[in-house]
Amino acid sequence: DSEMIDALITHSAALAADDSVRCVIIKGAGRHFMAGGDIRAFGDQLAGAPSDRRHHFTRMVEHMHSAIENLQRMPHPVLASVLMCVCDLAIASESSYFTSAYRHLGLTPDGGASYTLPRLIGLKKAVEIVLLGERFDAAEALKLGLVNRVVPESELHAATHQVAWALATGPVLAIRNGKRLLSQALSQSLSAQLQSEAQSFGACAATEDFAEGVRAFLDKRTPRFGDN
Repeated sequence: DSEMIDALITHSAALAADDSVRCVIIKGAGRHFMAGGDIRAFGDQLAGAPSDRRHHFTRMVEHMHSAIENLQRMPHPVLASVLMCVCDLAIASESSYFTSAYRHLGLTPDGGASYTLPRLIGLKKAVEIVLLGERFDAAEALKLGLVNRVVPESELHAATHQVAWALATGPVLAIRNGKRLLSQALSQSLSAQLQSEAQSFGACAATEDFAEGVRAFLDKRTPRFGDN
């Protein structure tokens, strides 16, 4: 709904600008991560003329774009506790299931799904998921590469925070730049990507985290990364 979208835009922008943030977790309240659009609210629009519906739903979907772009461009890693395609990592419980339900409502994907799905799982499989709208389980999502890990439902919270802790206590610039390099890789030429890698490598080498990582390796101990 509009209120939730406004909140997501506000909070995602604030988190992106907060340099003290190390990792962002997105999770749903209750048993569902995301149930899709509010179909009852969709029904309220049926009394309007087709041109009015076109205008209303176009504006509604466009309203989400800022939140989606905030998450995708955020320098910090974003971890979904179940699934959101725009997130960097995702963990699902064994009881989770997934579907692209748009076709059952006579709709097409929104929220960047048509952009991220082909990049995550390939065009053929993305076409199958979107055009057929079949339901699949967490094991299939893992096989496709839509999620990174599948755990028992009782362990989802702990597993999510374990990954978040690993990210939050890691080398800050290396993690942020690693995310940026991978995010831009599909739209860059090899020459441009090589130059980006060189610049990032040099920038990371100038941090105290780099010095700590080298010392820890030579001392045969676990590195203790911190603020630079």
